[in-house]
Amino acid sequence: MARLELDDVTKVFDTSAETIIAVEELNLDIKDGEFIVVVGPSGCGKSTTLRMIAGLETVTDGEIRLGGERINEKSPKDRDIAMVFQSYALYPHKTVRQNMAYGLHLSTDLDDEEIDRRVQQAAEMMGIEDLLDKKPSSLSGGQQQRVATGRAIVREPSVFLFDEPLSNLDAKLRKHMRTELARIHSEVGITTVYVTHDQEEAMTMADRIVILDQGTLQQIGAPKQVYHEPVNRFVANFIGSPSMNFVDVELVRNADGSGRLVGDDFDYEVSSRLLQPLDETTSEVEFGIRPENVRIDPDAPTEKSLETTVDVVEIVGSDNFIYLELAGKEFRVRTPSEVEPAEGDPVRITFDEDDIHLFDSASGEALVHGYPSTSVTTTAERSDTTAD
Repeated sequence: MARLELDDVTKVFDTSAETIIAVEELNLDIKDGEFIVVVGPSGCGKSTTLRMIAGLETVTDGEIRLGGERINEKSPKDRDIAMVFQSYALYPHKTVRQNMAYGLHLSTDLDDEEIDRRVQQAAEMMGIEDLLDKKPSSLSGGQQQRVATGRAIVREPSVFLFDEPLSNLDAKLRKHMRTELARIHSEVGITTVYVTHDQEEAMTMADRIVILDQGTLQQIGAPKQVYHEPVNRFVANFIGSPSMNFVDVELVRNADGSGRLVGDDFDYEVSSRLLQPLDETTSEVEFGIRPENVRIDPDAPTEKSLETTVDVVEIVGSDNFIYLELAGKEFRVRTPSEVEPAEGDPVRITFDEDDIHLFDSASGEALVHGYPSTSVTTTAERSDTTAD
């Protein structure tokens, strides 16, 4: 079984100028055959985490286990792990066949016939069987990526590690290769940890998404879970494109339990069911709404809508991105293509209460995810959050 566990894993880099905590007490429990995608901004620790799993970086503290066995002290070649790098790392003087077979010759005692069988099988899976006698210089970027992935497949490892393998490809080819990698994972069923900065890759490929910020785990969960129920403002802002809108508001309560969210250029009535999860002393909160949940509707009731002015209109084909100014901030709306107001036009916007998010103004922790979904993952529970 290829269950991969990280138990309080920490990585510290000591330099002459400063001490940098790249990863801090990271806890992950990755099931056998699971496809995990790690995302986060540059410098968040995602590639460092991958390199510690591979054995390319030492672990400062904590434990990494594969199949229940501690592997901290094992060399990379003894970990039964195959890694695909962003640069592909192909030997330019070797053919595709030789590149794919090289690791097997070095690290196994397989005979030439078995190695050739594995290379041929992997090449057919990747659709590069007609390229086996070519050298990397004659291949396109997409073909080189297939070779690098095929080289990992022939190892038949317990775990695949991918470090932003598609970032060098154009947008169209990236989408095609995402589909190919998902198909291959479905066929081989090997536990996979995939690092990317592209949240679209994460949402479309992952069984679960791991979100890091400044070396600290923010949330782990199924794509829909982290999208609809972000545990804090950081996750809410990072997941989704365009990102979530945020407005600082004050909660004004009515005697019947309902209330109003009031801020600069902002006044919106909410029911008692939305406020029910909140502590009665809560007053200063941050309102959040995703751009695709906002509508432009001139007939919306005043108590459930806001007035503002169009700043910029971006036409992207099937959708339009409308940029407004609200409460002194940029406020984004994603509309169908037929909704195309002119810049400078006054508009009335509205949204459903079900889609409202509320966050603690001080800590950024999520307080409410609309209605009826009111389950919130707390900081203490994050490392245990799993998909059903």
